[in-house]
Amino acid sequence: MANHKSALKRARQSEKRHVRNLALKTSMKSLVKKALEGIQKAGSRDEALKALVAGEKALAKAASKGVIPRERARRKTSRMATAVNTRFSG
Repeated sequence: MANHKSALKRARQSEKRHVRNLALKTSMKSLVKKALEGIQKAGSRDEALKALVAGEKALAKAASKGVIPRERARRKTSRMATAVNTRFSG
């Protein structure tokens, strides 16, 4: 355990950030999973796009907060968009 005043404060800050990041990451994962299910179950392209937008929003928010790397968010978004395009191409 930390002994110095500054180290104690750092430990408190670290714990607060850990809890906040964990909550954000968990909700992001749930929303992305829901979006992927929505894309698979969508009857039309519009429904799939609504699900895609919801997932993309969750990923962008997590990336902007620094919970996940920006490139990972872009990659996951791209893969979801590809899923929509391949499902409804033609």
